[in-house]
Amino acid sequence: MMTSVEEHRAQIAALLAPALLVAEESDDLPLLDALGRVTSAEVLSPVDLPLFRNSQMDGFAVNSADLGTIPVELPVVGDLPAGPSSPAPLVRGTAIRIMTGAVVPDGADCVVPVEDVSLAENTEHGGGAVTILRGRSPGEFVRNRASDLAAGDRLLPAGLALAPRHLAAAAAAGITTIAVRKRVRVAVISTGSELVAPGETTSSGQIFDSNLVALSAAVIEAGAELVLAERSDDEPETFGDILHRATALADLVITSGGISEGAYEVVRDVLEPLGATVGHVAMQPGGPQATALIDGVPVLSFPGNPVSTQVSFVVFARPLLLAAAGTPQVAVNALPSAGDLTSISGKRQFLRGRITDDGVEPVSSASSHLVAGMARADLLIDIPAETTMVRAGDNVRVWLL
Repeated sequence: MMTSVEEHRAQIAALLAPALLVAEESDDLPLLDALGRVTSAEVLSPVDLPLFRNSQMDGFAVNSADLGTIPVELPVVGDLPAGPSSPAPLVRGTAIRIMTGAVVPDGADCVVPVEDVSLAENTEHGGGAVTILRGRSPGEFVRNRASDLAAGDRLLPAGLALAPRHLAAAAAAGITTIAVRKRVRVAVISTGSELVAPGETTSSGQIFDSNLVALSAAVIEAGAELVLAERSDDEPETFGDILHRATALADLVITSGGISEGAYEVVRDVLEPLGATVGHVAMQPGGPQATALIDGVPVLSFPGNPVSTQVSFVVFARPLLLAAAGTPQVAVNALPSAGDLTSISGKRQFLRGRITDDGVEPVSSASSHLVAGMARADLLIDIPAETTMVRAGDNVRVWLL
């Protein structure tokens, strides 16, 4: 008797639950290494932002009370570039030339931009006079200390996927490392004596291995750490050796191929005596499925046909890895079908499809070897096992790829 997709999803979730707990632990990483990672705790600012009262513009620091009559001429008594400084307080009735980012002296409550003044010919480097052509109110073009954030306030929340703007805020607060969720360590093993690496020379009966690349990339995209990616032939000794190394490195092992009911099914031959559950799920593609716990490490075994492998990952592994990483789930939506669709009774179909102006439509047949058709797809069209016909305009469930 075949297992339903939801039953198999529940079994995998239970099997992986202890291993995925590693993601609740923290890594303290330098800022650039933390890019794209998810914060494990909120980050508090250790300092006020800005650190001190500074000028928003190039211009002249003045006291607004001296601007009652416009235009007004004020003597320029100093020059303040950005950089280390402890300026003396501004004397009423005077102005200090100031650059963007420079410390605003006590006694000055606004900055008049250079566009709003007229300079005497001899005004340079803190001398001469300036004529203010436009009045300003207290606080204009002055960045007050802690106007962005006060020391002790939350700078970044927990559960945040760190983008460059977040790292910039941390750097501005003088922070050098951020605590992020640990990544689940995943090993990928692609099996089949017929497989050769892309770029190698094939002989009769051999094909290029797309599963190793597909699963490795999918693991990384789902927020996990790829710790091993190797190809095995159909010799049990070869697969067993790679599996042993994989379980020593990883929190989860994912394999492709070798679990059908024929001969030379290397994954089945090695795992079944070790207690693996090997069977069929009522879905197409992706019917053959296996799970095991080897050396305390969960193993998910997907069928070897390339589309079956990719669909299996999307349906069974991706949601769990995304949740462990703390990143948003890929949307599963309901959209109208652009045309009539037929399906096999008793098996849940995952058709490769795309979005059109009229709804969703398949981009290839249901065959599980059509990797080019998979590449053209934006989504999987999910047709329930009990449904044999979908009419144009009917809503169907779709999994975005």
